[in-house]
Amino acid sequence: MKNLEKLTAKEEEIMAVLWKLKKAFVKEILEELDGEQHYNTISTLVRLLEEKGFVAHQAFGKSHQYFPVVDKKSYSEKIMEQNSSRFFDGSYKNMVSFFAQQDKISEQELEEILELIKNKS
Repeated sequence: MKNLEKLTAKEEEIMAVLWKLKKAFVKEILEELDGEQHYNTISTLVRLLEEKGFVAHQAFGKSHQYFPVVDKKSYSEKIMEQNSSRFFDGSYKNMVSFFAQQDKISEQELEEILELIKNKS
C-alpha cells in the first residue's frame, strides 16, 4: 500500500463526504457538512487533498468536480495499523482488550468478532 499520511479531522470529514457521494463539486461537499463552513475554506482543503493524492478532479469549464482516488477501506486499514503501532505495540489483541476494558465493546460484539474469525479460516 502506498504511504498514506494521516489526514486532519476536517480533511477526513471532507473525504467522508466524497466517499459517500462518489464525486462532488465544492458546493455539494459544503451542503453535506454540518456546521457553518465557508466555500473558500472547503475549496482550499479539497485542493490540499488533491495535492496529497487523496482526490482528483474533472474540469467543467472553471468548475471542478472532485472524486476520491484513495478508497475508504485502504485509508481505514492504514490508520488502524498506525494507531495499533503507536498505542498498542502493534497488537490488535491489546487494542481490543483496551476497548473491552473501557466498555466500548460488548460481549455480544466480541462473540461476533470471534465468529467472523472462525468463518474466515
